[in-house]
Amino acid sequence: MEEYKALARLGAEVWKEHGALSYVECVADDVPYGTLTSFPRAVMATEEETVVLSWITYESRAARDAAMAKVMADPRLKAAMANAPFDGKRMIFGGFQILVEA
Repeated sequence: MEEYKALARLGAEVWKEHGALSYVECVADDVPYGTLTSFPRAVMATEEETVVLSWITYESRAARDAAMAKVMADPRLKAAMANAPFDGKRMIFGGFQILVEA
């Protein structure tokens, strides 16, 4: 987890430098393996693995697209991801629009 935390701190720095408004990483605390669906089931987590949920906010989709291009080209992140402490093939990611915010 310490390796992941170090990578997440670097990610926060890089994403915010390239335009993200906020960057959040959360480690599973109460996410049971569901009988039909669940976070662990969605990523095929084993009992030895921990699920992490993260999100990044942007001013707009255009800002997100511009930031992502810069982040993916950033040599700091490329180097760090070469030895990532997780299986990137099981990541789930996408973009969402705010429906309700309070």
